[in-house]
Amino acid sequence: MAVLRKLWSTNLLAASLLFYILLNAMDVHARPANISTAKDKSAASKDENEILPADHLNGMKMELDGHLNKDFHQEVFLGKDIEEFEEDSEPRRNRKKLIDIFTKVDFNKDKSVSAKEMQRWIMEKTEEHYQEAMVENKNSFHAVDPDGDGHVTWDEYRVKYLASKGFNEKEIAAKIKNNEDLKLDEETQEVLESLKDRWFQADNPPSDQLLNEQEFLSFLHPEHSKGMLKYMVKEIVRDLDQDGDKKLTLSEFISLPVGTVENQQAQDIDDDWVLERRKEFEDVIDSNRDGIITMEELEEYMDPMNEHNALNEAKQMIAVADENQNHSLELDEILKYSQYFTGSKLMDYARNVHEEF
Repeated sequence: MAVLRKLWSTNLLAASLLFYILLNAMDVHARPANISTAKDKSAASKDENEILPADHLNGMKMELDGHLNKDFHQEVFLGKDIEEFEEDSEPRRNRKKLIDIFTKVDFNKDKSVSAKEMQRWIMEKTEEHYQEAMVENKNSFHAVDPDGDGHVTWDEYRVKYLASKGFNEKEIAAKIKNNEDLKLDEETQEVLESLKDRWFQADNPPSDQLLNEQEFLSFLHPEHSKGMLKYMVKEIVRDLDQDGDKKLTLSEFISLPVGTVENQQAQDIDDDWVLERRKEFEDVIDSNRDGIITMEELEEYMDPMNEHNALNEAKQMIAVADENQNHSLELDEILKYSQYFTGSKLMDYARNVHEEF
């Protein structure tokens, strides 16, 4: 059962993509797709996600379900402006935005971006995501604190969560008050049990079984709390760990799900999954290169405010587009590789850029 559980959880991304590509033509036993695997993460129900911890957190390299964040580079390069670079946006306008960003990243104005300048920029953009999460959390907290006393009980949250899932709020509140059976389906009950565990993890000592606004922020955004970051890492390792040693080998980190895929396009996706995760394991997460990911290494990797990680990320981002191999980026290089940095293809608009700049 442990093997099946791990296999189900480690390739949710591939299963979700194959669902859309093959239009239900294949049979892969995996958990249902969640928000972290969607191309447009904002497409999920806003009302539901206001009070439900999301699998995707902006500016974090890994999703809460153990998948790599496909939009990480764009999130730490664009910050809160990421939504402005949409696929259907006018390319010329996006080019001007990118030129403006380049001038800001180029702190010393030498028309070249060094690793240190990129590191500084990444930290600023990550902080933007932090501040955005705090604003959203304030609104979410008020939504689940009906009596406005500055604290939320588990029952108060449970009522609001079930109401967001379509249950009658008054009926649920009455049943909980009277300790009646809520008659929930198995999936909803499992989600609630997981949320309850996370809820009590966010309750800072001394535990009072109530969450204030700061604790609620840790509940929704574990990246804001060292304790919750440890808990998140523990959960990810638990899902991926086959042999129960609380460490991850390369084979555990890259394992594919149960089921065979006959379609070649689907098989290519699986191959990409393995290659990407192998590269991340060997080049980034396994810092001492011993072939094992410990919880400490994963926690360091997951910490979005780790300056050392930001510098490594800056160097990797530069290496992607550094065609002249001078260990820095010029504007024409960023424009040529604009899809990596912004998600927008601007190669046709990189000509004569120096005249505009």
